[in-house]
Amino acid sequence: MAVWSTVAKSATSSTFRLDAEFYQPEYLQFEKAMKAGDPMAHVVQCIMHPVEITRVYVDEGIRILLAQNIRPNRLEMAYAVYMPHAVQPILAKNRLNPGDVVMTRSGANFGDTATFFGESEDVYACADCLVIRPSSISGGYLSTFLNTRIGRALLDRGSYGAAQPHIAPSYLRELRIPRLGTVEATVDSCVRRAHQKTREAAAIYAEAEALLESALGLDKLDLTGRLFYERPYAEVQAAERFDAEYFQPRMQNLIAALSRDGQTIADVTTLSNRRFKAKPGVEFQYIEIGDLSGSGTADSNPVAGEEAPSRATWIVEPGDITTTTVRPIRRLSAIITDDQTGYVCSSGFAVLTPKTIAPELLLVYLRLPLVCKLLDLHTTASMYPAISTADLLKIPIALPNDATRQEIVAKVSESLDAQREARRLLDEAKAMVEKAIPGNR
Repeated sequence: MAVWSTVAKSATSSTFRLDAEFYQPEYLQFEKAMKAGDPMAHVVQCIMHPVEITRVYVDEGIRILLAQNIRPNRLEMAYAVYMPHAVQPILAKNRLNPGDVVMTRSGANFGDTATFFGESEDVYACADCLVIRPSSISGGYLSTFLNTRIGRALLDRGSYGAAQPHIAPSYLRELRIPRLGTVEATVDSCVRRAHQKTREAAAIYAEAEALLESALGLDKLDLTGRLFYERPYAEVQAAERFDAEYFQPRMQNLIAALSRDGQTIADVTTLSNRRFKAKPGVEFQYIEIGDLSGSGTADSNPVAGEEAPSRATWIVEPGDITTTTVRPIRRLSAIITDDQTGYVCSSGFAVLTPKTIAPELLLVYLRLPLVCKLLDLHTTASMYPAISTADLLKIPIALPNDATRQEIVAKVSESLDAQREARRLLDEAKAMVEKAIPGNR
């Protein structure tokens, strides 16, 4: 159905915008609801566009926050990226302070905003982000507002660019923020508690991972690099490959350790092939690669049936483990929870249904860094290296004793409970803001 707005010419002079999209009725309604709010420039010290330099990533150095680390009202810091210490003076302006609000300024997750509460090490934002440094407003409240329906709509309104939307600091400075009195402190407290729960979840999961590594002897494995080595032709012939990386002694030591039980992924799981067929007018929840967290869970987004991506392929059920076949080195596997029955995931995942082991144990195994290196050894192509499902199912798997299995499952369950509580707190904070905004009914 067609919609239209009538605006005075004088209203366009301050915005320098003549495009009809900027004056959609919903945007004008939200703008009116925000009239009593404070311009962001009045409640923050500054809005910074971090310095951009040539990106060279290393194993150790200064920690970099990428745009994909920013999720709605939370930071996904599980996967660390580093740049050399030598660039630290150049990136001094990019260093985050506790309480800073960071926003993705462009790209697929444009507008996602979260508060940085501080880490055990310095973190520097990359140039794909904007850094908002609050003064007379709490970071937790500001990031929560910007993730509400009205906040996201106003960010979308101010975006520019066709292929990839961008947001300019000048627009953000004029964006009005509603002042909600004591609600702001309550919301900020909720966000801080959610952050603490997320950290607890990560620490408990790390304990489960360390347990499994120790039980399998991976923590004592000889992974010393060698400048040269040789293997019998019979081994090359049996492996049906002759790339040097595969026959590195450290990788052969890993394969031997994981092969001790003589089992493969195919022996303990079933590759699920529940095909999804989109129906016009029927909405579904879609999980794609970017929705997987560093803690073994998956977010999702609602998608209309008529707008279903071509890669929306597999139906998942509780207890399934989705693991990416593209760049498996990224450790992107997730457990499907009870509330995700019938969700749909991308064809970039293999959906594994455990047969003889607990889903929680399979999750931890597939996300072990050394196992992911082994998966990466089986990838082909260079731009989008991927492992075939046939090769994935042939990957060896070693399992700990029953007592250790139970302990790992218990810790993963505890971690998942903490993550659920964190999400509940963030949802509660968002609902409080949306309910308290005048005119947002």
